[in-house]
Amino acid sequence: MPGRAINQIDLNQSEELLALSIRLRADGFSFTIYHPFDKQVTACVYKEAKLSLTFIANLEQAFSESDFLTRPYKQVHIIAESTRFTALPLNLFDEKQTEFIFAYNHVKKENETILHNVLKKHNMALVFGMDKNIHQFLTKQYSQASFYSQVTPFIEYLSTIEKEENILSKKMYLCLYEKHIDICCLGNEHIIYLNSFECKHTEDCLYYALHLWKQIGFNQKADNLYLAGTVPDKKKLIKELKRYILNVRKMDNISYDERAFFLH
Repeated sequence: MPGRAINQIDLNQSEELLALSIRLRADGFSFTIYHPFDKQVTACVYKEAKLSLTFIANLEQAFSESDFLTRPYKQVHIIAESTRFTALPLNLFDEKQTEFIFAYNHVKKENETILHNVLKKHNMALVFGMDKNIHQFLTKQYSQASFYSQVTPFIEYLSTIEKEENILSKKMYLCLYEKHIDICCLGNEHIIYLNSFECKHTEDCLYYALHLWKQIGFNQKADNLYLAGTVPDKKKLIKELKRYILNVRKMDNISYDERAFFLH
């Protein structure tokens, strides 16, 4: 990710003009400070979670050790990585029924808060779960914070690059994580499929991608598959995908969280 270390910038100069992005990952946290107006990432840092501590204890420790997290920001965006989300058309979404909608596809966990994002450009809503203790802690730290499923900024970013591509072809986007994969398929600039799967091995990612490619009816020669994110065997995955799909491309290691929020 571009940017400098947190301790290399003077936050006192324009802290109230800066935005903070916090990504809650399975293995830790990433913090990014950027200017929302000139679209420049100023600084970034990653903190690995300690296995001996609970996730909330790790988060509390990160805040106690990092002065930049206790300063005021103009905007705060918090992204939670999880496979526990449900997408539905906006005309079927009722904010008062978020827990019912979520329970349709997921068994609600104890101590879980159900949140939602509205993606008006895509005429859809995303309902997702988040640990209640973490949500309460971060809300206490930043009363103005906005919470997002990890697929929300990814979709928003894809909508910008779709305009630059051939809209006649359909596209499958794979966003790879350490323990899961997000799959988003687009055709004629519209989302035609969106889901997330737990993947422990490269073979799992390959199975889901090829199964959906065939199920949706993608063309092996005309349509495109893009990969973002990182997994240990990414080269192996690309090699295997190219055995069946002609156009397999890697996306740059972009910070699509911030690029998506620049659009707001």
